[in-house]
Amino acid sequence: MSNNLRQGSLHIVNVSRIRKRGALSISEGRIRVMIKWFWSNLASAALSPTLYLLSIGIGVGKLINTHSGGVDGVKYLTFLAPALLATAAIQNAMDEAVFPTLDGFKWSKSFFAMNATPISSSQIADGILIAALVRTFFSVTIYGCAIYFFGGFSSLRGWLAIPTALFAAAAFGAFILGIAAATKNDDSFFMILGRFVMMPLFLFSGTFYQLATMPIYLRWIGWISPLWHATELSRYFTYGHRLSGVMVLVHAGFLIAMFIFGLHNARKQFTKRLSK
Repeated sequence: MSNNLRQGSLHIVNVSRIRKRGALSISEGRIRVMIKWFWSNLASAALSPTLYLLSIGIGVGKLINTHSGGVDGVKYLTFLAPALLATAAIQNAMDEAVFPTLDGFKWSKSFFAMNATPISSSQIADGILIAALVRTFFSVTIYGCAIYFFGGFSSLRGWLAIPTALFAAAAFGAFILGIAAATKNDDSFFMILGRFVMMPLFLFSGTFYQLATMPIYLRWIGWISPLWHATELSRYFTYGHRLSGVMVLVHAGFLIAMFIFGLHNARKQFTKRLSK
């Protein structure tokens, strides 16, 4: 009887397909959960950037444009837009990497059930990251449309800020995924992540002003920040911010290295924790 049941399950579940596409199955499950909250996610993705652009991009930007003629040779909103998109992408990727990971390991412990199937630990990690990037693409695209509506893109090149922001999201998302997977006690994790990681990155990565205008003893925060590297690349692609060929390679190389290291570490941490 048990053998017959086993044979029947093999007709229902395509084991070889799951082994090949396990990561896509995990990401599909996460995306289906996101779809249930579609209207809430849409409202959040549209309302937050609109209010922020009205206050900072338009309000403060008008003062800067009037008294300083803009920043970096363009109006302030055009200067600010790449940084805002990169920040939104990094924040979304972090949220969608951290919460599902802590839930899967600590709260619902669903990763252990997934790992009991032909899906590997590395595929679970990959699937969470893929789903995080899908959510990030959704949010950043809406943010980009809001920026376009407010005149933040000086030309069609402005839309290149979206793939650049996703590039940063992939790098930071993979990096933070490994940290979340290794986290056993989440009591102070969110406080540390918000106050000592995201806030310094947001304030000291050349978001509101060029990094060169900051004191030298604070610039190192930008140098190690994926947000600064992504913002510099995005400004270069969107409105021609002056960068040497060497610095373009440095910025791109930093994000690529962060992604490779982060994904390798995330897979390693998932395997280590699910093997116990």
